[in-house]
Amino acid sequence: MTAPDALLSGATDHLAVVLALVAGVLGLVVGSFLNVVVWRVPRGESVVSPPSACPRCGHRVRARDNVPVLSWLALRGRCRDCGEPISRRYPLVELVTGVLFAVTAGVVGWSWSLPAVLYLVAISVALTLIDLDVKRLPDRIVLPAYVVAPVLLALASWNPGGPSDWGALGRAAVGCVVLYVVYFVLVLVYPAGMGFGDVKLAGVLGLYLGWVGWGALVVGWFAAFLLGGAFGLVLIVLRRVGPKSGIAFGPWMILGAFVGLAVGESLWSSYLGLL
Repeated sequence: MTAPDALLSGATDHLAVVLALVAGVLGLVVGSFLNVVVWRVPRGESVVSPPSACPRCGHRVRARDNVPVLSWLALRGRCRDCGEPISRRYPLVELVTGVLFAVTAGVVGWSWSLPAVLYLVAISVALTLIDLDVKRLPDRIVLPAYVVAPVLLALASWNPGGPSDWGALGRAAVGCVVLYVVYFVLVLVYPAGMGFGDVKLAGVLGLYLGWVGWGALVVGWFAAFLLGGAFGLVLIVLRRVGPKSGIAFGPWMILGAFVGLAVGESLWSSYLGLL
């Protein structure tokens, strides 16, 4: 490596670290907002008003007590006014979202596709927690994604300043329709297995998987059932659920989609190579 190449490589590494740090801080802030979303959306409440307050004493959360993770640590997990314990889930959601944003930025890098993937990460965190809590995937989160995701993916396909790839946007549209139809048929055939919330989420995930490639779409779809089925089998063996008990499938759809996004194309290419 020549000296100029070494300098360029070092600068690029520093930029990648800065990007990951900035994304991580943004993730902490987004995670704080997601805590509000996860609590209020299933209850049909506004996520913007009224301001957050202690459920016991009713005092509004002060600005200095609303700093992600740090405020919870400073308050030792209790309300400043009445001492009511504050669930550890709040800082954990903030921390996990921050880490996921940082990792995503590190993997995707400086790219027009980064906003689209970060948006998917954010709604995935909210939908996973809500589905685990109340076994629902609220339309208030899923349906807007049918507008926001295509806009962000269109920006990534346009790729201002670089080569455009409008074919990826076409694949995204096909992936959306295909995955939606597949899950729709599954619900019609076996309605006890999943709900229409899963169908609507499938369309959103299909957008992203199709945008990446056909291999990502196939692997992302298959991985959801593989991982969800394995988890259900473990619960049955441990006698935590019965053979006919339902589990929240949304989180496994999301996890399977991220498997498809991360390694779907390479796995699919390897599989075709074996054939």
